[in-house]
Amino acid sequence: MNTGLGRSRNAAHSMMAALCAISVAACVFFVCGRSFQGYAGAGPAVILGGKPWNWIGAEPWFFRGLPLNGSPALLTAWFGMLSAAFVSVIPLGSGADRWRLGAVCASAALLAGWTLPLFSHWTWGGGWLSQLGTNYGLGRGFLDTGGAGSIHAVGGLTALAIAWMLGPRRGKYTSEGMPLAIPGHNAVLVLFGCLAAFAGWLGFIAAGAILFAGVESGRLVLIAVNTLLSASSAALAAAVITKVRFTKPDASLTANGWVGGLVASSATAAFVPPAAAVLVGLITGALVTFSIELMDLRLDIDDPAGTISVHAVGGITGILAVGLFGRLEAGGDGQLLAQLVGVATLIGFVLPLTYTLNLLLNLVLPQRVAADGEHHGMDLHELGAGAYPEFMTHTDDFLQR
Repeated sequence: MNTGLGRSRNAAHSMMAALCAISVAACVFFVCGRSFQGYAGAGPAVILGGKPWNWIGAEPWFFRGLPLNGSPALLTAWFGMLSAAFVSVIPLGSGADRWRLGAVCASAALLAGWTLPLFSHWTWGGGWLSQLGTNYGLGRGFLDTGGAGSIHAVGGLTALAIAWMLGPRRGKYTSEGMPLAIPGHNAVLVLFGCLAAFAGWLGFIAAGAILFAGVESGRLVLIAVNTLLSASSAALAAAVITKVRFTKPDASLTANGWVGGLVASSATAAFVPPAAAVLVGLITGALVTFSIELMDLRLDIDDPAGTISVHAVGGITGILAVGLFGRLEAGGDGQLLAQLVGVATLIGFVLPLTYTLNLLLNLVLPQRVAADGEHHGMDLHELGAGAYPEFMTHTDDFLQR
């Protein structure tokens, strides 16, 4: 999807960056990420008010001591490795067409080795956010079984940090500050990506619900139903809004709405009835559509793939929806407040953390490609060959130098 929403002269670089980011993230999580994420509340705790608050994992590095027999601990490590790979790809959408490959890999290492494991420990590893129910009676503590916060909001906020740091693409804004439309080069890739994402989402959300919420196998059908309803209603909301506003439905915004619905379902699918899943999808699709316009037109944030809106806004919407619409068997009181604490932590701690880490990285490894590289295309500049060698992919008058 990121590739299709970017320019054709950067298509191979976009796919290469995704492959490299996934590879780096998986290896770094194997080395140290799983250690910091931890499992089942193990790790140092701070005593506040006479109650222990677990803040970081303390498992051995390199998966040492991990039983390799299909145990819940091994499954959680595998889920964490997939999460690290997934979250590393999210910021590529906001940095498209101008983010250097080396910087992509270094940023992915920071994200998979520290930022993601730290927040994931707080939510999945028995950390302090999940302890809000036990220590303060806030429902069942912060709930995020499918990664709406730990993966998508963390990735979306990192994407925001990257977009801020890199600045807009050359030619995106006029001298008066008006944004110019730079359409993606392949809508077929984008829409196919929606279908591929849905197929993977079903298994991922189900696995998270079993591992982190103890969901019985009989509820997996409800998870699948809610996931499809959330994505479908979000896509329809985006299509209708763009049809009403622009006289024709917009394919890329509809695709973003679809994925935004999937993101929201990562938090809600195991806990809400189908009617609520439809409502959450409608809300998410509308929010994603207007958020993309807000970023582009009002905040001057150039996010070519709409990544910030899809993953950060969609993830936060899903987190809050658990507190508003969730049907929890036990500990329902105070659940919304627990979810709000999680959102506040994401915005107030994770965003400054990921921005600072990438700012420090930028001091030693400049993240934005040189002007000539952006003008000629990342494919030629960093890979030495284009994705479509038999076709002209741009003209000089298409981009302002």
